[in-house]
Amino acid sequence: MANAVAVTDANFEQEVLQSSVPVLVDFWAAWCGPCKVIAPTVDQLALEYAGKMKVVKLDVDANVEVSSRYSVLNLPTLMLFKDGHAVEKMIGALPKPALLARIQPHLS
Repeated sequence: MANAVAVTDANFEQEVLQSSVPVLVDFWAAWCGPCKVIAPTVDQLALEYAGKMKVVKLDVDANVEVSSRYSVLNLPTLMLFKDGHAVEKMIGALPKPALLARIQPHLS
């Protein structure tokens, strides 16, 4: 996987909740400046952790159901799902080392 792939309300359950590997979901919007800042880091994680973790992006403007279900009120919000459950919620354009500190413990 070269970059994070897009998911929608329609395929979120299949792509994220039913995934056999942990899934990092980047909740973003086109108008969100910090979302654009963190996007390259999210894409790097998709490359570096291919096979260990799936990385997907969800446009909150086009997919209100999922973002509402998980109370995504601030952008960017990154959530890590494992075995169908949200195990981490990270808000803001955090630096890569801070993201990895929260993600890596769940990848064993």
